[in-house]
Formats: sequence, structure tokens, C-alpha cells
Amino acid sequence: MKKSYLNWSLAAILCLGSTTISCDDNISEGGGSNGGDEISSGYVVAASVNDANCLLTAGTLDEGTVSAKKNGLTTESVTQWVFYKDQYLYRLVYNQGNAGLTSSYILNKEGKVKERPNSYEVKRFTSYGIYKDYIITTSTGDLGKEYADENGYLPKGFLINYLDVKNETASGNQEVIMSENYLGTGEFVTLAGILETNNKIFTAAVPMGLSKYGVVADGGKYVKYPELVKTESGGSGSGAYEKGELQWTQYPNECWVAIYNNDQFQNPTLLKTDKISYACGRNRSQYYQTIWAADNGDVYVFSPSYAKTMTADVQKTTLPAGVVRIKAGATDFDPSYYCNLEEQTNGKSFVRCWHIAEDYFMLLMYDRPLTETGFTAKELAIYKGESKTLTYVTGMPSADIISGFGNTPFTENGIAYMPVTTTDGNQPAIYRIDPKTATAAKGLTVESEQITGVGKLSVIQE
Repeated sequence: MKKSYLNWSLAAILCLGSTTISCDDNISEGGGSNGGDEISSGYVVAASVNDANCLLTAGTLDEGTVSAKKNGLTTESVTQWVFYKDQYLYRLVYNQGNAGLTSSYILNKEGKVKERPNSYEVKRFTSYGIYKDYIITTSTGDLGKEYADENGYLPKGFLINYLDVKNETASGNQEVIMSENYLGTGEFVTLAGILETNNKIFTAAVPMGLSKYGVVADGGKYVKYPELVKTESGGSGSGAYEKGELQWTQYPNECWVAIYNNDQFQNPTLLKTDKISYACGRNRSQYYQTIWAADNGDVYVFSPSYAKTMTADVQKTTLPAGVVRIKAGATDFDPSYYCNLEEQTNGKSFVRCWHIAEDYFMLLMYDRPLTETGFTAKELAIYKGESKTLTYVTGMPSADIISGFGNTPFTENGIAYMPVTTTDGNQPAIYRIDPKTATAAKGLTVESEQITGVGKLSVIQE
């Protein structure tokens, strides 16, 4: 297996040792190839089977059943499956505080999923997206000691990985990009989402509070609430904090969008609105993209108002989950556009959203308001941009038996395909969702414990 200059080898893919699964890579029930016939494309389903991660192939997502019998390539662990158009499938891995191993896959002319030669060691990431020939991952972390202040405090900067899908290489940002005082408030930011539209990158600049570096900068002038500065270290995981920092933003009633002319993330155009809170969904260390472009180029910015969950009252947003818009080609928010989503949901918010087709977007909804405890994401809804209407999807399994959804829906011909896992003893299945009618129908059943991803690959000639 080859290594690029950032890479180190991934262990060879292993076949499952069960009597019910093999790695023959032949498409079984629901498959799209028989007897070695060449195909032009096929659907790929990522699933957990007997505690192993498998990439299965299928000829349709609308009906039938597919299993791992004579149909599956076993992979290492995964955080997020990313389909680059219909050409490559990337297995992104996130490890707290460590580098992750990433590999990629193609579909060959026999309809078999095959791992490409190179694997990559990437920096930790909290968000990702696609721009031109790259899959880009981003996070924010400490810069080197040479940038320390007189107290030895390290400033924060952006850590960016570029996965070149065609050349099968990986690299990091060569220029240091400071994330301190990014918005003029002294706070550092992290980026949520990479949206390519109009040859530019749109992303949410999410304020994270003051690092130790930011707390003492300019004599402490950026500290609005001194009582929020930590007097001791504590917390764990993504909620860990250090003595001397001010965790989470002091400006919860603002949303900032950064627009970059290219993938170097320099000299952004910064847009601000006070109609919504910051634009990202959150789950532990992951910051989910909630900025999406409609087919006409208009950019819709969704905020779940996650700052409602903060402990300190001054850090809680008073704004409801909502939507604003940036018209195609514009560099400011549309002053005439705003939608209060909570007016249509009895106060409930969402954790993630995706563009489906035209100006239709799908939202993964929480089952209760963020001001309550124990909220979980159990239902899907469709948002229509022009009419500002939110409609819950019908035809799905009952919310009380849903245990999980796929990380990302697959869209084709204006239809969304979303993996769903339930607790009623039935096998996980992919549901076909028509956004125009907000109705779902059960499609392909997958014999597995869970479906983690679905997409389509066209054959790549080797």
C-alpha cells in the first residue's frame, strides 16, 4: 500500500470470518450485476454487520433486500462516509486528540467496491465538506509555541486537511490562519460546513469563547462577563476546559457567515445577522453544516439555536430556531427573509439539515424543545425555502421505535434516501422520501445491525 508524504499504511482489509458473511464482493439479493456482467454504476450501502463495518452493493434502493452474503468489503472503523460526487467514497475517521486514518474506495467494472492504494493520516476534524477536487476537513486548535504570548498562552488557529480525490494525496494548510479575534470580539471561532457555490466557499464562523490567550489580550478588554472565566480546569471530552479561559460564546444572539474566494481560507467576507443564533448543529466534537444552497444559488442559513442549552443565562440565546437567506451572488443577508421555525414545531428544533432538490431541505428534528432535558432526534421534516413552510414527513416508522438514522441522506432525481434503524426487531431499511409531498416509503432492506451511509458510484476504470 502506498504512502503519501502525510500518510502511513492502513492495515489490509480483512474478510469477515462468519459463516453467514463472505468478502466475495458479488452482488446478492437486490444487486445490480450477474455472472460477471460489466456495469456502469451501482449503489453502495455502508452497514454494520456482526460488529464489522461493511460496504455492500445493490442495484436499487427502492425495494428488495441486500445482505452481506457474498457481497461485502470489510473496512476499519469510520466516523463519516463521504461520497465525492459519484466517483469516490471516502472513509473519514475522527479520534479525539489524535490523527485519524482515512481511506477511499471505487467501484470497478465488475461492480465490486475496491479500496484505493493510499491511506492518510489526517488532523482531527470537527467539520468537513467538498470544494472542487478536494474533500476538506477543518478544526480549530492551538498553534505552535512560536506564536505564544508573554504568558506562554498559545493562540488558536485553523487546522485544515485537503484530500485531493483525483491525485490521491493529502496535505494540510501551509499558511498559519489565526482564528483568534476572528469577528472583532476577541473570541476564537471554529468553522461549520464547507459549502461550494458560485465558485466560493460559504461556511458558518461559530464563536467559541475566549481562549486563555484571548482572555488576557489587550489587557482583558474582551471579557464581558468576568464571572465566566474558569478558575480551575475541568470537564471532559469536547466539554473540557482549562483554568483561565472563558468557555462558549458571550454573543449567543448572533450568526456569522464567512465567504472565501478559494480554498486557502484567507481574507473572508464576513456577514452578520441578529435574526438567528450561530448556524450549526452540534453533537460532542462535531459541528454539523447547516448552510446549504438551493438549485437557483440562493444560500439558506439554518440555526437550531443550540445556545439555548448553555448553563449561564448570559450565554443562552433568546432567539428561536430559524432560517435566513443570502441571495445568489449577494454578499449580505436578504433583509426581507426570515423564518421562525419554532412557530411551526411547537418550540422544537433540529440537529442537522440537508439540501434535497430545488429549494427543498430536509431537517432531522428533536422530539422536544432544547429548553427541556433528554431531547433526541427522532423525526424528519421538509422545509420549502420560498414558502417558508415546514412539513413533517409521513410514512416513516413511529418515532418511539426509531433508534438511528444514516449520517447523510443520498439524493437522486429529486428524491432523498435515508437509512433508518428501529428497535422493533425489523432489519434496518432505506426510506424513499419525496420532498414535494413530504411522504416516505420503505425501500431497500439491509440485513445488518445498522446502516451508516448510502450513495452511488460510477465505475472507475483501473
